[in-house]
Amino acid sequence: MLDLLLKNGKIVDGSGNPWFGGDVGVKDGVIVAVGSVDLEARQVIDVGRQIISPGFIDGHCHSDLMIIDHPHSEIKLQQGVTTEVVGNCGLAPAPLVRSRADMLATYVQPVLGDTTWEWPWETVGQYMDYVGRSNPSEHIATYVAHGALRIAVMGFENRPATKPEIEKMKSLLEEGLRAGAIGLSIGLLYAPGSYTSREELAELCSVLPKYNGLLATHIRGEGNNLLPSVAEVIWIAEKTGISLHISHLKAAGRANWGKALDALELVEDARARGMDVTVDVYPYSAGSTTLTTVLPPWVLEGGIERTLEAFRDKSLRERIKEELSHEQDSWDNLVCSTGWQSVIISSVQTETNRGLEGMSIAEAAELRGQHPVDCMMDLLLEEDGQIAIVYFHMSDDDVKQVIAYEKSLIASDSLNCETGKPHPRTYGTFPRVFAKYVRQDKVLSLEQAVRKLTSFPVQRFKLGKRGLIVPGYIADLTVFNMDTIQDTATFESPRQYPTGISHVVVGGQLTLDQGTHTHKREGQLIRAQHCCHM
Repeated sequence: MLDLLLKNGKIVDGSGNPWFGGDVGVKDGVIVAVGSVDLEARQVIDVGRQIISPGFIDGHCHSDLMIIDHPHSEIKLQQGVTTEVVGNCGLAPAPLVRSRADMLATYVQPVLGDTTWEWPWETVGQYMDYVGRSNPSEHIATYVAHGALRIAVMGFENRPATKPEIEKMKSLLEEGLRAGAIGLSIGLLYAPGSYTSREELAELCSVLPKYNGLLATHIRGEGNNLLPSVAEVIWIAEKTGISLHISHLKAAGRANWGKALDALELVEDARARGMDVTVDVYPYSAGSTTLTTVLPPWVLEGGIERTLEAFRDKSLRERIKEELSHEQDSWDNLVCSTGWQSVIISSVQTETNRGLEGMSIAEAAELRGQHPVDCMMDLLLEEDGQIAIVYFHMSDDDVKQVIAYEKSLIASDSLNCETGKPHPRTYGTFPRVFAKYVRQDKVLSLEQAVRKLTSFPVQRFKLGKRGLIVPGYIADLTVFNMDTIQDTATFESPRQYPTGISHVVVGGQLTLDQGTHTHKREGQLIRAQHCCHM
């Protein structure tokens, strides 16, 4: 007697092989039969020749706190997602040193969301245990985040780490890896990651081979410095003999459009030398991050309080305004090439400025009768530094090139969306892949798209026996109509669920039934099964 039988489907099994007609039988949370299944089941669903796929894996997102605040995970389940990977870009709520708790909270808040409650963990392992006890409706895996490591040990100090400080960071990293984190993430765009040399990072990464851990990188620059930034992380991985994953690969700023292919050539060259390098991409030509990332790096030294102090100093304001007015050699000044009209205010904290959400900085500045740089600085003062933005700075052709690349997987890079107008990728990434890049633009075949969302990320992030429709694998499944699947979230109205996804099964439990959440919470905390090399 099966627990669940999905009948009469087109099975796209995640391998990249062509779809085939058949049924999928589930018992005790595991796929037990595939093909023509003639067994009784407690629940039988005729899917009417819809696609039966492995559940989608969001291999790069920032749901570290949302999964605790909203364990039903409806935003992702409505997209067919059954697993999320968090702890990306060096941003995570652990490890936590109590004396620097406020520093860590202000660091992660614009990306991860609500930090007003007191976190009951200190180590990465304790955070993972807490997530597991929250009984989410989807599975979760995490990295150890470099930014959190550096804040725990040395705050926002812009200097090389001392040998004892590096050893302390290595110890904290190793604790997380032993607890089951999948690797180390670094965010070299964000302070304090931006203060770290490649040599210091290589020393920290020397811990990873022992645990077969992955290095995931938000590279130092995605604009004018794209190619040297890709070369830098390849150097780190090559020096330490580790696997490398480059997050949300893009060429930002009009002057750099077309360089995505050059970046992919660097990846191919590294692979030709025997290195294990992959990338991910989100299916939009706009990104989303924090407004402070447009600032010169020196302004961010010492944390957000120091940054806000600089805005109150007339001479420093003028220096910031002057530096943002022209290209820079040592950091990517994307505002210079894209303009303030491309920087959209996504979310603010105060009701006073709520009406600015959805406006560009240029529009807000005109409304307030200010220069755009003065407007940006004053808004950050008014919002205590906590403003999220959507940034239109990519070319559609570049996005297509990276999506089509054989060694790219697709993920959302979704941020917290408690307030404001979040990037539509939060609600629309996975259906958009099929609606735009399979059905409309024919960049990918159906089977290629499913592989990039299922078995490929599972293999890359060592997520266990899932991501394929094969007997013995965990029953994480998504049923959708290839003719009608569609993202409906837009930049103007982003909080809209997609259409065309009828059923989602998580750990063998029907968690989305005809588009309605069943309130099942069968998600698990996935711990990497590291093969420890002494």
